[in-house]
Amino acid sequence: MIPSSTVREANVNQPPPSMMAWRVHEFGPPDVMRFERIPRPDPGPGEVLVKVEAAGVGPWDGWIRAGRSVLPQPLPLTLGSDMSGEIVAVGSGVSDLRAGDQVYGAAGAASPRFIGAYAEFALASPAMIARKPASLTHIEAASVSVIAVTAWQALFDQAQLEAGQTVLVHGAAGSVGAYAVQLARRAGLRTFATAATQDISYVRELGADTVIDFQVQRFEEVVNDADAVIDLVGGETQKRSFQVLRRGGKLVSAVSHPDQHLAQNHGVEAAFFLVKVTSQYLAEIATLIDRGELKTRVGAVLPLADAREAHLMLEGLRPRPKGKIVLAVGTN
Repeated sequence: MIPSSTVREANVNQPPPSMMAWRVHEFGPPDVMRFERIPRPDPGPGEVLVKVEAAGVGPWDGWIRAGRSVLPQPLPLTLGSDMSGEIVAVGSGVSDLRAGDQVYGAAGAASPRFIGAYAEFALASPAMIARKPASLTHIEAASVSVIAVTAWQALFDQAQLEAGQTVLVHGAAGSVGAYAVQLARRAGLRTFATAATQDISYVRELGADTVIDFQVQRFEEVVNDADAVIDLVGGETQKRSFQVLRRGGKLVSAVSHPDQHLAQNHGVEAAFFLVKVTSQYLAEIATLIDRGELKTRVGAVLPLADAREAHLMLEGLRPRPKGKIVLAVGTN
């Protein structure tokens, strides 16, 4: 029998639990990313610790890495927002979640900075996660949360669209755009969508009433008096979109701040918004997915150790897949 004093001494000498994570110590291109071993966090009051099984890779991760986040991002930080995994520890004050729950949503503790998911474990606020759709794998679930909630909020919270109204979705074959088209169809909206030639059939299958090939036709020739434009492209496309709105219509952008002078000249409202991922939206989206009313699209699956390669895809320095890039962290 080992003396109890020896056991206590052995416990004291054990190193604290650690994990691998992708860290940023300075803002810049993908080569600033470092795959490091760091201490595993413990959940504080109102937090849970998730064993990450998969993490989604989105444009906002690239903006944070490059120092272009609209939210303050003190360094160093662990990249990553979208995640899916299993709760392994619960902080005080958390009553509706417990260890063993399979969840998905956005990483981040009490401050919603959209960071922390590119790691073997991540802290999360219960307000920004929900139980994973039962019909999805962790890899599929990690592709959903931020982009699906962005689409939902653009259509219904920002543009406040209702059945029978008309919407134009730019970038409809992209990650957010694909959910916007599906949600618009489900809500009974008349949906116009822009997409590249090779994506026309895909967007049509998602439920768009009219798909415009922006490579061969200007959308202004097809759309007029729209109630809203969901801008997921920006640039000249955004500026030209004011022409197709009815007076009093709304342009909602998830990528850049619209020109307020142009909006005033056209008699419309225009706004940029930052998504607010909450458990309520995630739960509703999970229900729709499990009913077969929303389809997911995973584009590429890379191991966690290849997160820098995923960011090279984001930057267009590697071929970019159709659909969401996902990092496989645990066993899926």
